[in-house]
Amino acid sequence: MPYKVVTWGTGNVGKYAIRAVVNHPELSLVGHIVSSDDKAGKDVAELADLDAPTGVLASTDIDAMLALKPDCVCYTAHSETRMMEAAKDQARCLQQGVNVVASSLFMLQEPDNPDVAFLAEPVKAACDEGQTTCFNNGIDPGFANDTMPLVFTGLSEYWTSIRMQEIINYATYEQEDTIREVMGFGYPIDHECMLFAPGALSLGWGGAVRSVAAGLGVELEKVYEVHERLPLDADTENAMGMFKKGTTGAMRFEVRGVIDGKDAIVLEHITRITDDIAPEWPQGKGYRITIEGEPKMVVNMDMEDKHGDHAVAGVIQTATAIVNAIPAVVEHQPGLVSAFNLPKISGKGLYRGSA
Repeated sequence: MPYKVVTWGTGNVGKYAIRAVVNHPELSLVGHIVSSDDKAGKDVAELADLDAPTGVLASTDIDAMLALKPDCVCYTAHSETRMMEAAKDQARCLQQGVNVVASSLFMLQEPDNPDVAFLAEPVKAACDEGQTTCFNNGIDPGFANDTMPLVFTGLSEYWTSIRMQEIINYATYEQEDTIREVMGFGYPIDHECMLFAPGALSLGWGGAVRSVAAGLGVELEKVYEVHERLPLDADTENAMGMFKKGTTGAMRFEVRGVIDGKDAIVLEHITRITDDIAPEWPQGKGYRITIEGEPKMVVNMDMEDKHGDHAVAGVIQTATAIVNAIPAVVEHQPGLVSAFNLPKISGKGLYRGSA
């Protein structure tokens, strides 16, 4: 019998999570939660651009959706500026005996990260109360920096350092509030945006560094962050509007984990909104893991959606990384878990003879 799923959120990731649930042979979509009255009452197919009606209507009534007794809620609601609210949402489900997979609180990728204890502890308590399991993950933070490094270090005689990179052009990301207000694109390069507030990078991505350390059994002396930004040489326009010459058009940041006084586990993001900026920075469109040691390994994961867009492909992977984990999460022992705690998640049952 398929696992019953309620989806929560119809944003950039949410619509792909809905699609992944609908198309998964082991899952059954039974409800969908929205925050907007304008979306309430609409068939989920309309909200997620599906070809055929689902018969599932979106609702703002959270209690009614949880009363459907789903096995899992797939939570993708916005959290960058509402972390505590998102934690309360997840806890509400968990306390009522409903498991949760989520992309929103990606900082809980490593549940025992001391920097996020203020978020993790109430979620852990809710898991205990409801005897439920919660998994917060995605592609980055997520698969690209907790599964890929751990799998490929399994081919090492020894390793001396690990670098995890995301290299993405976000011009087609189409989440303008995040791109402008959180990341600071389109503002002066010294603009005090949320992403570069002291400690923000370590809060968001420190869990990725700590999850690799935990999985490989090493102790980090400290985790710290660095970043730089470059201005646009000319005006550029995309689906999110105009970005003016002289404003931020590319950024590069690192969250570094130190072992024996050396930057040994490093997460790096190289983000542009136009391909021709910062040509001296690493190039590519996807995720790259570099493992120094014997042997040295460089693992590239390039991706694109059916229209050839790599940024949208990454959004799809953010959704599928949690949706495809639902059966494993439902069957897991209660608690707030990481990818390292779960069995291998594969594409079992997802074969399709044609696109």
